[in-house]
Amino acid sequence: MENAHSLPAVGFIGTGLMGAPMAQRLAAHGYPLRLWNRTHAKAVAIQTDTVVAVKDLSELITGDGWKAEVLITMLDAGPVVLDIVQKILPLLRPGMVLIDMSSTRQDEAKELALRLKEAGVQMLDCPVSGGVIGAEQGTLALMAGGESGVFARMENLLRVFGRPVLVGGHGSGQLAKLCNQLIVGGTIEIVAEALLLAQAGGADPAAVRTALRGGFAESRILEVHGQRMLDRSFLPGGKVRTQHKDMQNILAAATNAGVTLPVTEIVSGIFADLLQHQADADHSAAILALEQRNPAHRLGDCKSRLP
Repeated sequence: MENAHSLPAVGFIGTGLMGAPMAQRLAAHGYPLRLWNRTHAKAVAIQTDTVVAVKDLSELITGDGWKAEVLITMLDAGPVVLDIVQKILPLLRPGMVLIDMSSTRQDEAKELALRLKEAGVQMLDCPVSGGVIGAEQGTLALMAGGESGVFARMENLLRVFGRPVLVGGHGSGQLAKLCNQLIVGGTIEIVAEALLLAQAGGADPAAVRTALRGGFAESRILEVHGQRMLDRSFLPGGKVRTQHKDMQNILAAATNAGVTLPVTEIVSGIFADLLQHQADADHSAAILALEQRNPAHRLGDCKSRLP
């Protein structure tokens, strides 16, 4: 751990499913920390003697001997990030760094960087992957976009959360996260189809999953989400609504880049259908959408656990 006196003071915005354990890791590593969340009770829930939950965004930045050097946003969508940053922009000081760890569109990250640059504030767009378990254990994959010098200054802080990699300029972190979510969404659907096919064809789907583990089909999705499907446990981790948002953002990025992604278009449609029925379920609930298309077949005998 670094010398606690050398650690920058951090204002953390967004203490939801992912943000709460991430903020707790910063506190455990000795970072001076203030928290803010739109639902104040969620910030209060992880407040300690040394970590303060504030009601007003201005208190996150300065006041009572407090002066934040780094702000971290962990919110659910780009428009929310832009709205909050616009509110606090007059309060920010030149030399501060804002790290947006939310999952947004690439163009939203670029717009945010421009707004902050005009105020003399440096930025990294640095979305993460690895779910709540990764946030708790500090094993997240972090995809950073921005200037190399800013990344170097913030790298030790980012390592509290997992493995940070600079992937390019502003917006590149969000683009890398979209690539990640493209693979996640597509693989969830493929795992669901494989397990349902195994059962429909007369094999034991749990045994098939075990047999596939360690071969070329092995993946974190097969390991974690495949088990969730077999257990029919759809309490969130990553929500259907979040995966749907990501699929829409992937298609927007593809349009901007001038490429066609046919599999992404199909998977996006599946999550759009699921959004109408199970928006707050874990994205492994893709198996439910598949079962709706195949009403004669249901994976396993367990009762579904849904939010």
